[in-house]
Amino acid sequence: MYKLLLFGGLASLSFQGKAQTDTTSQNLQEVIIQENRIQIPFSKQSRNIAVVDRPQLETTPARSLQEVLSFVPGVDVRQRGVTGVQADISIRGGSFEQTLMLLNGIKLSDPQTGHHMMNIPVPLVNIERVEVLKGPGSRIFGQNAYAGAVNVITQLSDVRSLRLQGYAGDFGMKGINFAGSLPAGKYRQNLAISYDDSNGHWYNSDYRVSNIFYEGGIQLNDAHELRGMLAYTDRTFGANGFYTSAFPDQWESIQTTLTSLSHSFTKNQWYLNTRAYWRRNEDEFRLRRNEPAFFQNLHTSDVFAIEANGSYKSKWGTTGFGVETRKEAIESTNLGDHDRSLVGVFLEQLVNLGQKTDVRAGVYSNYYSEYGWKHFPGLEVGYQATEALRFYSGIGSSFRIPTYTDLFYIGPTNIGNADLQPEQARSFEFGGKWTKGPWRAELVYFNRISENLIEWTRTNAQQPWQPQNFNEVIFNGIESSMYYRVIPNGKAVQVKELMLSYNFIDADFNAKPGLESRYALTALRNQFIGGILLGLGQKLELNTKARYVERMALDPYFVLDMRADYNRTKKLGFFAEASNITNTDYIEAGTVQMPGRWFRAGFMVNLE
Repeated sequence: MYKLLLFGGLASLSFQGKAQTDTTSQNLQEVIIQENRIQIPFSKQSRNIAVVDRPQLETTPARSLQEVLSFVPGVDVRQRGVTGVQADISIRGGSFEQTLMLLNGIKLSDPQTGHHMMNIPVPLVNIERVEVLKGPGSRIFGQNAYAGAVNVITQLSDVRSLRLQGYAGDFGMKGINFAGSLPAGKYRQNLAISYDDSNGHWYNSDYRVSNIFYEGGIQLNDAHELRGMLAYTDRTFGANGFYTSAFPDQWESIQTTLTSLSHSFTKNQWYLNTRAYWRRNEDEFRLRRNEPAFFQNLHTSDVFAIEANGSYKSKWGTTGFGVETRKEAIESTNLGDHDRSLVGVFLEQLVNLGQKTDVRAGVYSNYYSEYGWKHFPGLEVGYQATEALRFYSGIGSSFRIPTYTDLFYIGPTNIGNADLQPEQARSFEFGGKWTKGPWRAELVYFNRISENLIEWTRTNAQQPWQPQNFNEVIFNGIESSMYYRVIPNGKAVQVKELMLSYNFIDADFNAKPGLESRYALTALRNQFIGGILLGLGQKLELNTKARYVERMALDPYFVLDMRADYNRTKKLGFFAEASNITNTDYIEAGTVQMPGRWFRAGFMVNLE
């Protein structure tokens, strides 16, 4: 009953908000979505895209990007422990392997396993915004953007600034985050450093996470710009129940290094960006924390890539084009030594048909050394019915090759399958967006037909898990959301932001008789998310976030989080956060019991 009352109360507040007179249009409508070729304003996109901007990142009751994403409609975050020290992200019922994570357009996928997808070497305090693309993204980003993609955006500034945050809380939790911008003439640069640790919320769940991120860029002239990036993250944690409940003393230590160099050329109708990057991931896993000789895996994976992406505007519209080459390699005591290469070619066209209709079509073709050529066409159509109302529809195909863990892993509870075939899918969606002043709403239906779906199964609890291909699995879903947002006006009580969303997914996945499924039947079925940000005077903000999650074949749960900020945008501010205020007993991944009610508090310094 309390769940219904909470969501009913939030809904009533949404109608009360209409009475406010001093509202302004959302700046979000003019945000340019950072795809690698054709770039389109958020308001003109013919896709379901969610954007989490800096104010939302700052006011959400969260200490990590993983926790922030758990409040994005349609995104399923399965955390293992406090602050999502290890978490899997999925979109539209897909697995964690079927979501592509990017940093400023650079692909962070790891050939070893998708469990490393969230090893993002950027402190939360330095993230400008996060763009979440729901639905097939292979035509835009290439393979692995099977069910969606998440692009983390940072930004170089012309203004000197310094942001410092520190906090402490339950479970011996503490952390410090620093981000500074120090431009020197035409050269702009950012440095961000963070450190977080905790004793953990239950046995063997302690963690230590360090990040360092440097980015620099120089505008050589009106047409040419150079940018470089160097980032490193170290995540070491007790992994009780992370991968199996049979061994509570699991332990893991992961170090990820990312470096890139890019050049962009912009002149008249032309835009061209060339980029080279290298990503290394080192992973040490122990089945017994203090007994490495009992069972230990050492993995080192390297990804080398070179890309060129561009666009050209003509009387026929905007043409997007690109080419990429990628080399993936791994050295592993368990998986063996392997390497594979990819070459991909992108081509797309955006055309306006009259004043109200636009069509965007294209194809991504790639060649994998192990699987030959694959082609992924896609088409989107948008119709601007009125200034406020936009309808859109799209079709697309997607593709994912098995990871080396899928293929070759050998352990007491998991065994790979070298005969696996790549996953493929065909997707369709139809939706509508409505934007009016401070209000924004969206309703989408989607359908995805997956072929050769890779799923880990076993015959009984005494047998190890092993992946296999399933011929055809059909996903149908509905995504709905409503947002209300205004610029603060300093009133005694002001609803600054309000959001409600409901997502439903149905899948016809049926494991073969006698088989137990590991991931597919834990996908989202029903998801409610609600949030309200209140301004109390000029200095105090109160953000309340609620989630109701029901997964297939698992018990539903309800979680309520809150955050209070004092003087958030001024030179010295303070905050306090509470998670799982309802003290809910729940599990998001594996057999990891999530913490009950817990608190933290801290300060922030903002200098310019």
